Amino acid sequence: MTTTTKIPSLKTQKYDRQLRLWATTGQTALENSKICLLNATATGCEILKNLVLPGVGNITIVDDTIVKESDIRNNFFLEPSNIGISKAQATATLLQELNEDATVSFENNKSVSDLIQTQAEFFDSYSMVIATNLNEQDTLTLADICDKNQKPFMNVHSKGLAGVFRIQSPEHTIVETHPENTVDLRLGCPFPELSKYVKSIDLDSLDQTDHSHIPFVVVLLKYIQKWEETHDGMPPTSYEDRNELKKLLREGMRTSDEENFEEAISNVWRLTSSDTISSSIRNILNDPVTQHLETNSNSFWIITKAIKDFVDNEGQGQLPLTGKLPDMKSDTENYVNLQKIYREKAAIDLKTVKERVKNILQELNLSLDSIPEDIIELYCKNAGTVKVIRYRTLRDEYIENPEIEMIVNGLESQENMIFYILFRAAEKFTLKYNRYPGNNK
Repeated sequence: MTTTTKIPSLKTQKYDRQLRLWATTGQTALENSKICLLNATATGCEILKNLVLPGVGNITIVDDTIVKESDIRNNFFLEPSNIGISKAQATATLLQELNEDATVSFENNKSVSDLIQTQAEFFDSYSMVIATNLNEQDTLTLADICDKNQKPFMNVHSKGLAGVFRIQSPEHTIVETHPENTVDLRLGCPFPELSKYVKSIDLDSLDQTDHSHIPFVVVLLKYIQKWEETHDGMPPTSYEDRNELKKLLREGMRTSDEENFEEAISNVWRLTSSDTISSSIRNILNDPVTQHLETNSNSFWIITKAIKDFVDNEGQGQLPLTGKLPDMKSDTENYVNLQKIYREKAAIDLKTVKERVKNILQELNLSLDSIPEDIIELYCKNAGTVKVIRYRTLRDEYIENPEIEMIVNGLESQENMIFYILFRAAEKFTLKYNRYPGNNK
């Protein structure tokens, strides 16, 4: 008998390490992105290097200056033969050599300032704009352009070994946050099907081999039931309670090396609370956006509303179950039986959330297929770790609401805050005198 092993594609082999970090969805987003860099400074080129290597799709470098001898000394992506030619062209050529999958082009016919002030539509096609060492006037104008078009904008200033950067972006919702631990076993609040299965197993009647092959989830829930019988039906909640439960588990071991019992003891910490919903997730579920959906609401908030309704009703205060079961000491039959219980519960929860999403779409007069089912499934699998990031605009920070008190407090608590003040002061100086401090030319 022969077996065949599927050989990963060359692309998969090339990006193997990063695919483990952000999966195929993250890699696809990277490959489909289109980045614009304004000013081919040493810092800007290093940023692009870290985007080109992992496979960013398309990059355009905008810079109308010519390479000088001083540029060669501080920019790795310039060489002596580039002196006298376009800096954008020279850096684009060397950056392109890093990865054939990326497309690196350049624009050197107009100055960065002219593009910003007179040709705002130039930035329409880009998914993100990165600017280095812009003056304050151009920075604010570009920030307004990006804010209007709902595009992320990264503003970077560097001088020598010091630098500051600021990200302005539309609301950023993240479903796949890739946390280290996403296992939801519901040990503190077992669902009915799980409780029924646990009760069906009689540990005392099992022989030694079977006793040592019962999954730790069952063992732990068995001993919690035993604990509750002598504590007025109350589960172990305090540190002392959990230590006493560990003692009961050790007493229940038939041999000193029963790994399933050791696993049960090491997972007692999961009983810290019967509430599987963190405060950050509750804030998202209760966000005003969730409560006031509109026809232009994005899929994230529509699914969030469906999950919020699920938690308040069918979920009985819990998020949809992910159904993921970690590896554990067990024989195949017991593990598969337990896995089936978790998966069936997760499938029921997912089906319920999908129905709620459809109901919301109908209420909003939106197409029922406007949110693909795989997107809903992905959200449900990550419902306990999703994030929402909101940013202030640069205009708010610079002019409308600078929050001086926060800056003052930052100076007292963070020594690096001084660089923020220095770079902002240098921007003001440059705007007034049309030169950088210390540069009399």
